[in-house]
Amino acid sequence: MIAVNSLRLRLLVGAVIWITLALAAAGTLLAALFRAHVDRRLEAELTIQVEQISAALERGAAGQLILTHQPSDPRFRKPYSGSYWQVDGADGPIFRSRSLWDVAVSLPPDTFPDGAVHRHRVRGPEGQKLIVVERTVTLPDVPGAFRVIAATDEADLTAAAAAFTRTLVVSLAVLAAALFAAAAIQVRVGLRPLHRLRAGVAAIREGGIKRLQGSFPTETQPLVDDLNALLQRNEEIVSRGRIQAGNLAHGLKTPLSILANEVDRLVADGAPQLAGSMRGQITTMQQQIDYHLARARAAASIDVPGARVLVAPSVAAIQRTLARLHVGRDLQFTIDIPADHVFRGEQQDLEEMLGNLMDNACKWACGRVAITSRRDDGRLTMVIEDDGPGLPAEQQGFALAPGARFDENVPGTGLGLAIVRDLVSLYSGAITLGSSGLGGLRAELTLPAG
Repeated sequence: MIAVNSLRLRLLVGAVIWITLALAAAGTLLAALFRAHVDRRLEAELTIQVEQISAALERGAAGQLILTHQPSDPRFRKPYSGSYWQVDGADGPIFRSRSLWDVAVSLPPDTFPDGAVHRHRVRGPEGQKLIVVERTVTLPDVPGAFRVIAATDEADLTAAAAAFTRTLVVSLAVLAAALFAAAAIQVRVGLRPLHRLRAGVAAIREGGIKRLQGSFPTETQPLVDDLNALLQRNEEIVSRGRIQAGNLAHGLKTPLSILANEVDRLVADGAPQLAGSMRGQITTMQQQIDYHLARARAAASIDVPGARVLVAPSVAAIQRTLARLHVGRDLQFTIDIPADHVFRGEQQDLEEMLGNLMDNACKWACGRVAITSRRDDGRLTMVIEDDGPGLPAEQQGFALAPGARFDENVPGTGLGLAIVRDLVSLYSGAITLGSSGLGGLRAELTLPAG
Protein backbone atom coordinates (compact mmCIF):
# COMPACT_ATOMS: atom_id res chain seq x y z
CA MET A 1 0.00 0.00 0.00
CA ILE A 2 1.48 3.32 -1.09
CA ALA A 3 0.74 6.33 1.11
CA VAL A 4 -1.01 9.33 -0.43
CA ASN A 5 1.94 11.62 0.31
CA SER A 6 4.46 9.08 -1.00
CA LEU A 7 7.24 10.41 -3.23
CA ARG A 8 7.00 7.20 -5.26
CA LEU A 9 3.28 7.78 -5.81
CA ARG A 10 3.89 11.35 -6.94
CA LEU A 11 6.55 10.26 -9.43
CA LEU A 12 4.39 7.42 -10.74
CA VAL A 13 1.31 9.62 -11.09
CA GLY A 14 3.37 12.28 -12.86
CA ALA A 15 4.84 9.68 -15.22
CA VAL A 16 1.42 8.16 -15.93
CA ILE A 17 -0.11 11.58 -16.67
CA TRP A 18 2.68 12.67 -19.02
CA ILE A 19 2.88 9.29 -20.78
CA THR A 20 -0.90 9.27 -21.25
CA LEU A 21 -0.94 12.82 -22.61
CA ALA A 22 2.02 12.18 -24.90
CA LEU A 23 0.58 8.95 -26.30
CA ALA A 24 -2.86 10.53 -26.73
CA ALA A 25 -1.33 13.43 -28.66
CA ALA A 26 0.81 11.04 -30.70
CA GLY A 27 -2.20 8.82 -31.43
CA THR A 28 -4.31 11.77 -32.54
CA LEU A 29 -1.53 13.06 -34.78
CA LEU A 30 -0.83 9.62 -36.29
CA ALA A 31 -4.53 9.03 -36.98
CA ALA A 32 -4.78 12.42 -38.69
CA LEU A 33 -1.63 11.77 -40.73
CA PHE A 34 -2.90 8.34 -41.77
CA ARG A 35 -6.27 9.72 -42.85
CA ALA A 36 -4.52 12.47 -44.82
CA HIS A 37 -2.25 9.87 -46.43
CA VAL A 38 -5.16 7.62 -47.40
CA ASP A 39 -7.04 10.64 -48.69
CA ARG A 40 -4.11 11.59 -50.93
CA ARG A 41 -3.74 8.01 -52.17
CA LEU A 42 -7.45 7.86 -52.90
CA GLU A 43 -7.34 11.16 -54.77
CA ALA A 44 -4.34 9.93 -56.77
CA GLU A 45 -6.20 6.74 -57.69
CA LEU A 46 -9.26 8.70 -58.78
CA THR A 47 -7.04 11.04 -60.79
CA ILE A 48 -5.57 8.05 -62.65
CA GLN A 49 -9.08 6.80 -63.39
CA VAL A 50 -10.07 10.23 -64.70
CA GLU A 51 -7.01 10.25 -66.96
CA GLN A 52 -7.82 6.76 -68.25
CA ILE A 53 -11.38 7.79 -69.08
CA SER A 54 -10.17 11.02 -70.68
CA ALA A 55 -7.75 9.06 -72.83
CA ALA A 56 -10.61 6.84 -74.07
CA LEU A 57 -12.64 9.81 -75.36
CA GLU A 58 -12.46 10.36 -79.12
CA ARG A 59 -14.35 11.99 -82.00
CA GLY A 60 -16.68 9.60 -83.78
CA ALA A 61 -17.28 9.37 -87.54
CA ALA A 62 -20.30 11.64 -87.29
CA GLY A 63 -18.37 14.18 -85.20
CA GLN A 64 -19.90 13.01 -81.97
CA LEU A 65 -18.03 12.11 -78.76
CA ILE A 66 -17.40 8.40 -78.33
CA LEU A 67 -15.79 6.27 -75.58
CA THR A 68 -13.44 3.76 -77.13
CA HIS A 69 -13.23 1.53 -74.04
CA GLN A 70 -14.39 1.57 -70.44
CA PRO A 71 -12.18 1.32 -67.33
CA SER A 72 -11.29 -2.24 -66.47
CA ASP A 73 -11.97 -1.98 -62.72
CA PRO A 74 -14.77 -4.51 -61.97
CA ARG A 75 -16.20 -2.26 -59.26
CA PHE A 76 -17.48 0.04 -62.02
CA ARG A 77 -19.69 -2.81 -63.34
CA LYS A 78 -21.37 -3.66 -60.02
CA PRO A 79 -24.45 -1.53 -59.22
CA TYR A 80 -23.96 0.82 -56.31
CA SER A 81 -20.53 -0.63 -55.57
CA GLY A 82 -19.23 2.69 -54.28
CA SER A 83 -16.94 3.30 -57.27
CA TYR A 84 -18.33 5.39 -60.13
CA TRP A 85 -17.35 7.34 -63.23
CA GLN A 86 -19.26 9.69 -65.48
CA VAL A 87 -18.75 11.98 -68.49
CA ASP A 88 -20.95 15.08 -68.70
CA GLY A 89 -21.58 17.31 -71.65
CA ALA A 90 -23.39 20.59 -71.86
CA ASP A 91 -26.79 18.87 -71.67
CA GLY A 92 -25.95 16.40 -68.91
CA PRO A 93 -24.41 12.95 -68.62
CA ILE A 94 -23.20 11.33 -71.82
CA PHE A 95 -21.47 8.25 -70.48
CA ARG A 96 -21.54 6.70 -67.00
CA SER A 97 -20.50 3.53 -65.25
CA ARG A 98 -22.85 0.59 -64.84
CA SER A 99 -22.39 0.96 -61.06
CA LEU A 100 -24.48 4.16 -61.21
CA TRP A 101 -27.31 2.14 -62.74
CA ASP A 102 -29.94 4.69 -63.73
CA VAL A 103 -28.72 7.50 -61.45
CA ALA A 104 -26.41 10.35 -62.40
CA VAL A 105 -23.96 12.16 -60.16
CA SER A 106 -24.97 15.78 -59.82
CA LEU A 107 -21.99 18.12 -59.91
CA PRO A 108 -21.88 21.74 -58.84
CA PRO A 109 -20.94 24.22 -61.57
CA ASP A 110 -17.32 25.33 -61.65
CA THR A 111 -14.99 27.33 -63.87
CA PHE A 112 -11.69 25.49 -63.57
CA PRO A 113 -9.51 25.65 -66.70
CA ASP A 114 -9.28 22.70 -69.05
CA GLY A 115 -7.10 19.87 -67.77
CA ALA A 116 -7.14 21.07 -64.15
CA VAL A 117 -7.93 18.27 -61.74
CA HIS A 118 -10.03 19.23 -58.74
CA ARG A 119 -12.29 17.50 -56.25
CA HIS A 120 -15.79 17.75 -54.85
CA ARG A 121 -17.82 16.13 -52.12
CA VAL A 122 -21.32 15.27 -53.33
CA ARG A 123 -24.13 12.84 -52.60
CA GLY A 124 -24.13 9.45 -54.33
CA PRO A 125 -26.92 7.31 -55.79
CA GLU A 126 -27.96 6.09 -52.33
CA GLY A 127 -27.44 9.38 -50.59
CA GLN A 128 -23.97 8.46 -49.37
CA LYS A 129 -21.11 10.95 -49.41
CA LEU A 130 -18.83 10.67 -52.42
CA ILE A 131 -15.35 11.97 -53.04
CA VAL A 132 -15.28 13.16 -56.63
CA VAL A 133 -12.26 14.02 -58.75
CA GLU A 134 -13.11 16.00 -61.87
CA ARG A 135 -11.30 17.17 -64.95
CA THR A 136 -12.62 19.25 -67.85
CA VAL A 137 -11.44 18.14 -71.29
CA THR A 138 -11.97 19.32 -74.86
CA LEU A 139 -11.38 17.43 -78.10
CA PRO A 140 -10.44 18.79 -81.52
CA ASP A 141 -13.34 19.05 -83.92
CA VAL A 142 -15.78 18.16 -81.12
CA PRO A 143 -17.79 21.15 -79.96
CA GLY A 144 -18.08 21.92 -76.26
CA ALA A 145 -16.21 20.91 -73.11
CA PHE A 146 -16.73 17.69 -71.24
CA ARG A 147 -16.46 17.01 -67.49
CA VAL A 148 -14.88 13.66 -66.70
CA ILE A 149 -15.35 12.45 -63.12
CA ALA A 150 -14.37 9.47 -61.01
CA ALA A 151 -15.92 9.01 -57.59
CA THR A 152 -15.69 6.71 -54.61
CA ASP A 153 -17.68 6.28 -51.43
CA GLU A 154 -16.19 8.30 -48.54
CA ALA A 155 -17.13 5.39 -46.24
CA ASP A 156 -14.15 3.48 -47.66
CA LEU A 157 -11.84 6.21 -46.42
CA THR A 158 -13.61 6.34 -43.06
CA ALA A 159 -13.46 2.55 -42.67
CA ALA A 160 -9.74 2.47 -43.46
CA ALA A 161 -9.09 5.28 -40.99
CA ALA A 162 -11.22 3.55 -38.32
CA ALA A 163 -9.40 0.24 -38.79
CA PHE A 164 -6.06 1.99 -38.50
CA THR A 165 -7.26 3.87 -35.41
CA ARG A 166 -8.34 0.64 -33.71
CA THR A 167 -4.98 -0.95 -34.41
CA LEU A 168 -3.25 2.22 -33.29
CA VAL A 169 -5.20 2.34 -30.01
CA VAL A 170 -4.30 -1.26 -29.20
CA SER A 171 -0.66 -0.64 -30.07
CA LEU A 172 -0.50 2.54 -28.02
CA ALA A 173 -2.20 0.79 -25.09
CA VAL A 174 0.46 -1.92 -25.16
CA LEU A 175 3.14 0.75 -25.46
CA ALA A 176 1.57 2.68 -22.56
CA ALA A 177 1.59 -0.43 -20.37
CA ALA A 178 5.25 -1.02 -21.23
CA LEU A 179 6.10 2.61 -20.50
CA PHE A 180 4.18 2.52 -17.21
CA ALA A 181 6.11 -0.58 -16.19
CA ALA A 182 9.38 1.06 -17.25
CA ALA A 183 8.46 4.18 -15.27
CA ALA A 184 7.68 2.08 -12.19
CA ILE A 185 11.02 0.29 -12.52
CA GLN A 186 12.81 3.59 -13.05
CA VAL A 187 11.16 5.12 -9.97
CA ARG A 188 12.00 2.05 -7.91
CA VAL A 189 15.63 2.08 -9.04
CA GLY A 190 15.85 5.85 -8.66
CA LEU A 191 14.52 5.76 -5.10
CA ARG A 192 16.71 2.81 -4.07
CA PRO A 193 19.30 5.12 -2.45
CA LEU A 194 16.54 6.48 -0.22
CA HIS A 195 15.65 2.93 0.81
CA ARG A 196 19.33 2.33 1.61
CA LEU A 197 19.34 5.56 3.59
CA ARG A 198 16.25 4.48 5.50
CA ALA A 199 17.74 1.04 6.18
CA GLY A 200 20.94 2.70 7.39
CA VAL A 201 19.03 4.97 9.77
CA ALA A 202 17.09 1.96 11.05
CA ALA A 203 20.37 0.09 11.60
CA ILE A 204 21.70 3.07 13.56
CA ARG A 205 18.54 3.17 15.65
CA GLU A 206 18.79 -0.57 16.32
CA GLY A 207 22.46 -0.30 17.22
CA GLY A 208 23.84 -2.26 14.28
CA ILE A 209 26.05 0.60 13.08
CA LYS A 210 27.17 3.98 14.39
CA ARG A 211 27.29 5.91 11.11
CA LEU A 212 25.79 5.73 7.64
CA GLN A 213 28.18 3.80 5.44
CA GLY A 214 28.69 3.23 1.73
CA SER A 215 28.52 5.46 -1.32
CA PHE A 216 25.37 7.40 -2.16
CA PRO A 217 24.35 9.43 -5.24
CA THR A 218 25.49 13.02 -5.49
CA GLU A 219 21.97 14.25 -4.67
CA THR A 220 21.76 12.38 -1.35
CA GLN A 221 25.42 12.41 -0.27
CA PRO A 222 25.11 15.87 1.39
CA LEU A 223 22.18 14.54 3.44
CA VAL A 224 24.23 11.51 4.47
CA ASP A 225 27.18 13.72 5.45
CA ASP A 226 24.94 16.06 7.45
CA LEU A 227 23.26 13.15 9.21
CA ASN A 228 26.60 11.60 10.15
CA ALA A 229 27.77 14.98 11.42
CA LEU A 230 24.55 15.31 13.44
CA LEU A 231 25.12 11.88 15.00
CA GLN A 232 28.68 12.85 15.90
CA ARG A 233 27.46 16.12 17.38
CA ASN A 234 24.77 14.32 19.36
CA GLU A 235 27.30 11.92 20.85
CA GLU A 236 29.53 14.82 21.84
CA ILE A 237 26.61 16.62 23.52
CA VAL A 238 25.65 13.48 25.44
CA SER A 239 29.24 12.91 26.52
CA ARG A 240 29.57 16.50 27.71
CA GLY A 241 26.25 16.26 29.52
CA ARG A 242 27.39 13.21 31.44
CA ILE A 243 30.72 14.81 32.30
CA GLN A 244 29.02 17.99 33.47
CA ALA A 245 26.52 16.05 35.55
CA GLY A 246 29.35 14.11 37.15
CA ASN A 247 31.34 17.27 37.78
CA LEU A 248 28.32 18.94 39.35
CA ALA A 249 27.70 15.98 41.62
CA HIS A 250 31.34 15.91 42.66
CA GLY A 251 31.40 19.68 43.19
CA LEU A 252 28.34 19.56 45.46
CA LYS A 253 29.45 16.61 47.54
CA THR A 254 32.35 18.48 49.12
CA PRO A 255 30.28 21.43 50.44
CA LEU A 256 27.63 19.02 51.67
CA SER A 257 30.27 16.96 53.46
CA ILE A 258 31.58 20.13 55.11
CA LEU A 259 28.06 21.06 56.21
CA ALA A 260 27.56 17.56 57.59
CA ASN A 261 30.74 17.94 59.64
CA GLU A 262 29.49 21.30 60.91
CA VAL A 263 26.30 19.57 62.03
CA ASP A 264 28.38 17.16 64.10
CA ARG A 265 30.20 20.14 65.63
CA LEU A 266 26.89 21.76 66.52
CA VAL A 267 25.88 18.60 68.34
CA ALA A 268 29.17 18.66 70.20
CA ASP A 269 28.68 22.35 71.01
CA GLY A 270 25.32 21.65 72.59
CA ALA A 271 22.92 22.71 69.83
CA PRO A 272 21.22 19.41 68.93
CA GLN A 273 17.96 21.05 67.78
CA LEU A 274 19.72 23.27 65.27
CA ALA A 275 21.90 20.34 64.23
CA GLY A 276 18.84 18.17 63.60
CA SER A 277 17.20 20.85 61.50
CA MET A 278 20.36 21.33 59.44
CA ARG A 279 20.81 17.60 59.01
CA GLY A 280 17.28 17.31 57.65
CA GLN A 281 17.88 20.11 55.17
CA ILE A 282 21.22 18.63 54.12
CA THR A 283 19.55 15.25 53.58
CA THR A 284 16.82 16.89 51.50
CA MET A 285 19.45 18.72 49.45
CA GLN A 286 21.35 15.48 48.85
CA GLN A 287 18.17 13.71 47.78
CA GLN A 288 17.22 16.48 45.38
CA ILE A 289 20.73 16.60 43.93
CA ASP A 290 20.80 12.83 43.40
CA TYR A 291 17.32 12.84 41.91
CA HIS A 292 17.76 15.71 39.47
CA LEU A 293 21.27 14.68 38.44
CA ALA A 294 19.92 11.24 37.59
CA ARG A 295 17.14 12.82 35.54
CA ALA A 296 19.56 15.17 33.78
CA ARG A 297 21.93 12.35 32.89
CA ALA A 298 19.07 10.17 31.66
CA ALA A 299 17.51 12.98 29.62
CA ALA A 300 20.89 13.67 28.00
CA SER A 301 21.30 10.08 26.86
CA ILE A 302 17.74 9.03 26.11
CA ASP A 303 17.80 10.06 22.44
CA VAL A 304 21.15 8.55 21.54
CA PRO A 305 20.36 6.45 18.45
CA GLY A 306 21.68 2.95 18.05
CA ALA A 307 22.15 2.14 21.74
CA ARG A 308 21.44 -1.54 22.46
CA VAL A 309 22.24 -3.55 25.56
CA LEU A 310 22.07 -7.27 26.29
CA VAL A 311 19.96 -7.64 29.42
CA ALA A 312 21.41 -10.87 30.84
CA PRO A 313 25.01 -9.60 31.39
CA SER A 314 23.74 -6.42 33.08
CA VAL A 315 21.47 -8.40 35.41
CA ALA A 316 24.32 -10.78 36.23
CA ALA A 317 26.67 -7.89 37.05
CA ILE A 318 24.08 -6.23 39.30
CA GLN A 319 23.35 -9.55 41.01
CA ARG A 320 27.03 -10.08 41.83
CA THR A 321 27.30 -6.57 43.29
CA LEU A 322 24.16 -7.00 45.42
CA ALA A 323 25.28 -10.43 46.60
CA ARG A 324 28.45 -8.85 47.98
CA LEU A 325 26.49 -6.01 49.60
CA HIS A 326 24.13 -8.47 51.30
CA VAL A 327 26.68 -11.19 51.91
CA GLY A 328 25.50 -11.88 55.45
CA ARG A 329 21.85 -12.48 54.51
CA ASP A 330 22.26 -15.58 52.35
CA LEU A 331 19.94 -14.31 49.60
CA GLN A 332 18.97 -16.71 46.82
CA PHE A 333 18.68 -15.21 43.34
CA THR A 334 16.57 -16.86 40.63
CA ILE A 335 17.40 -15.36 37.23
CA ASP A 336 15.61 -16.33 34.00
CA ILE A 337 16.78 -13.92 31.30
CA PRO A 338 17.09 -15.29 27.73
CA ALA A 339 20.50 -14.57 26.23
CA ASP A 340 19.04 -12.80 23.19
CA HIS A 341 16.93 -10.27 25.08
CA VAL A 342 18.13 -6.79 24.19
CA PHE A 343 17.13 -3.41 25.61
CA ARG A 344 17.04 -0.55 23.10
CA GLY A 345 18.68 2.17 25.13
CA GLU A 346 21.72 3.11 27.18
CA GLN A 347 23.43 0.54 29.40
CA GLN A 348 23.74 3.01 32.28
CA ASP A 349 19.99 3.66 32.18
CA LEU A 350 19.16 -0.05 32.15
CA GLU A 351 21.50 -0.72 35.07
CA GLU A 352 20.09 2.32 36.91
CA MET A 353 16.54 0.96 36.61
CA LEU A 354 17.33 -2.69 37.29
CA GLY A 355 19.82 -1.80 39.99
CA ASN A 356 17.27 0.24 41.94
CA LEU A 357 14.54 -2.38 41.62
CA MET A 358 16.83 -5.30 42.45
CA ASP A 359 18.40 -3.39 45.35
CA ASN A 360 14.94 -2.58 46.68
CA ALA A 361 13.98 -6.27 46.41
CA CYS A 362 17.16 -7.32 48.24
CA LYS A 363 16.56 -4.83 51.07
CA TRP A 364 13.08 -6.16 51.78
CA ALA A 365 13.46 -9.84 50.83
CA CYS A 366 13.44 -12.52 53.48
CA GLY A 367 15.64 -14.79 51.41
CA ARG A 368 14.55 -15.00 47.76
CA VAL A 369 14.74 -12.62 44.82
CA ALA A 370 13.55 -13.58 41.29
CA ILE A 371 14.29 -11.75 38.04
CA THR A 372 12.59 -12.86 34.80
CA SER A 373 12.18 -11.41 31.30
CA ARG A 374 9.92 -11.89 28.31
CA ARG A 375 9.67 -10.21 24.91
CA ASP A 376 6.47 -9.49 23.02
CA ASP A 377 5.65 -7.18 20.07
CA GLY A 378 8.83 -5.13 20.30
CA ARG A 379 8.51 -4.65 24.05
CA LEU A 380 10.69 -6.12 26.79
CA THR A 381 9.04 -6.92 30.11
CA MET A 382 11.25 -7.59 33.14
CA VAL A 383 9.80 -8.71 36.45
CA ILE A 384 11.61 -8.37 39.80
CA GLU A 385 10.02 -10.18 42.77
CA ASP A 386 10.91 -10.82 46.38
CA ASP A 387 9.51 -12.79 49.30
CA GLY A 388 9.45 -9.86 51.70
CA PRO A 389 6.46 -8.27 53.42
CA GLY A 390 5.22 -6.69 50.21
CA LEU A 391 3.34 -3.44 49.90
CA PRO A 392 -0.38 -2.76 50.34
CA ALA A 393 -2.19 -1.72 47.15
CA GLU A 394 -3.02 1.73 48.52
CA GLN A 395 0.70 2.43 49.08
CA GLN A 396 2.00 1.18 45.72
CA GLY A 397 1.34 4.47 43.90
CA PHE A 398 2.95 6.47 46.70
CA ALA A 399 6.05 4.28 46.51
CA LEU A 400 6.95 5.80 43.13
CA ALA A 401 7.01 9.37 44.50
CA PRO A 402 10.41 11.03 45.13
CA GLY A 403 11.65 10.51 48.71
CA ALA A 404 8.93 8.02 49.60
CA ARG A 405 10.10 5.76 52.47
CA PHE A 406 8.11 3.29 54.54
CA ASP A 407 10.79 2.28 57.04
CA GLU A 408 13.52 4.67 58.18
CA ASN A 409 15.49 1.70 59.51
CA VAL A 410 16.05 0.39 55.99
CA PRO A 411 18.99 2.17 54.30
CA GLY A 412 18.24 4.42 51.34
CA THR A 413 17.07 7.82 50.24
CA GLY A 414 13.65 6.90 48.89
CA LEU A 415 14.64 8.13 45.41
CA GLY A 416 15.27 4.78 43.72
CA LEU A 417 11.75 4.02 42.52
CA ALA A 418 11.17 7.66 41.55
CA ILE A 419 14.30 7.62 39.39
CA VAL A 420 13.15 4.35 37.84
CA ARG A 421 9.74 5.87 37.13
CA ASP A 422 11.26 8.90 35.39
CA LEU A 423 13.69 6.82 33.33
CA VAL A 424 10.87 4.51 32.27
CA SER A 425 8.79 7.53 31.25
CA LEU A 426 11.65 8.90 29.15
CA TYR A 427 11.79 5.57 27.28
CA SER A 428 7.98 5.57 26.80
CA GLY A 429 7.81 2.46 28.97
CA ALA A 430 5.80 1.51 32.03
CA ILE A 431 6.39 0.34 35.59
CA THR A 432 3.75 -1.30 37.74
CA LEU A 433 3.87 -2.57 41.30
CA GLY A 434 1.85 -5.49 42.57
CA SER A 435 1.87 -8.55 44.77
CA SER A 436 4.35 -11.31 44.03
CA GLY A 437 3.68 -15.01 44.04
CA LEU A 438 6.66 -15.25 46.39
CA GLY A 439 4.73 -13.25 48.96
CA GLY A 440 6.44 -9.88 48.58
CA LEU A 441 6.48 -7.05 46.06
CA ARG A 442 6.35 -7.58 42.31
CA ALA A 443 7.79 -4.82 40.09
CA GLU A 444 7.07 -5.14 36.36
CA LEU A 445 9.21 -3.03 34.03
CA THR A 446 8.23 -2.64 30.35
CA LEU A 447 10.79 -1.10 27.98
CA PRO A 448 11.52 -1.02 24.23
CA ALA A 449 13.21 -4.19 22.99
CA GLY A 450 16.19 -4.09 20.68
